[in-house]
Amino acid sequence: MSGDGYETWHEPVLVAEALAFLAPGPGKLFVDATVGTGGHAEALLARGAAVVGVDRDPEALKVAQDRLSPFGDRVRLVHGDFRDLQDILTRLRVARADGFLFDLGVSSLQLDQPERGFSFQADGPLDMRMDPGGAVTADDLVNRLPERELARILWEYGEERHARRIAREVVRARPIRTTGELARLVARLYPPGHHRIHPATRTFQALRIAVNDELAALEAGLAAALSRLRPGGVVCAISFHSLEDRVVKHAFRQAALAGRLEVLTKKPIQPGPDEVARNPRARSAKLRAARVPEVAPGLVTCP
Repeated sequence: MSGDGYETWHEPVLVAEALAFLAPGPGKLFVDATVGTGGHAEALLARGAAVVGVDRDPEALKVAQDRLSPFGDRVRLVHGDFRDLQDILTRLRVARADGFLFDLGVSSLQLDQPERGFSFQADGPLDMRMDPGGAVTADDLVNRLPERELARILWEYGEERHARRIAREVVRARPIRTTGELARLVARLYPPGHHRIHPATRTFQALRIAVNDELAALEAGLAAALSRLRPGGVVCAISFHSLEDRVVKHAFRQAALAGRLEVLTKKPIQPGPDEVARNPRARSAKLRAARVPEVAPGLVTCP
């Protein structure tokens, strides 16, 4: 890939809104816990801040490295998971940060490469690992899990109402080796007619979350962020489905009830029509933000 096309890999969402909460500027340090190809980090750096960028996808980090190289030593990029945040910041001798940003879900870089196995739009292997060095693939889950466990994953992580039926048919059809095979199988199990989203969407979401253990990792990442924010520091999280948003909302609420956070978004902020028209993948994005009080308060209420 040439540097000329990097920005087309993944257009960051809700950039202006995130910056309004984070208020970057010279002398401030931010942790972009999902740096991806560097879109949000670039916006923070352009306003004079320093950034620690973390991502579990080595390919995304290579793109970000090239994109953010003009900012020199104001940016440090690290390969790691949310669970690694505490260790990473300790290793980098970052005791406190002015803000954390979590841009969750799967990126265009991953979706648009069939060989990564995230999308049913083009045929590819059942992989779905955000970190290609991960031990478990979607192929492992689809072709090895017991029917009941597969159904549980589809229901809990995909909120798939046909979870039991899909799991039963998957087990009958094994082995299933490609994203196209799986998507076609799931589509056949849905009643004919127009569907708001592709019938396989929830199945693919569930498998991806399970492969990457995304929800547990998010809980660990948010806990690390809250422990490292300086007074007045802000954490922003952009989610793309209800499960992620629920984890963020719960973490913020619990911290607010304990007096550790002030929630800044009574309701999540969503992209406007212009942004959705420009970037259709932004349509389901929701941003929540919270701030560590400057002075330790009493009980802080959270909507």
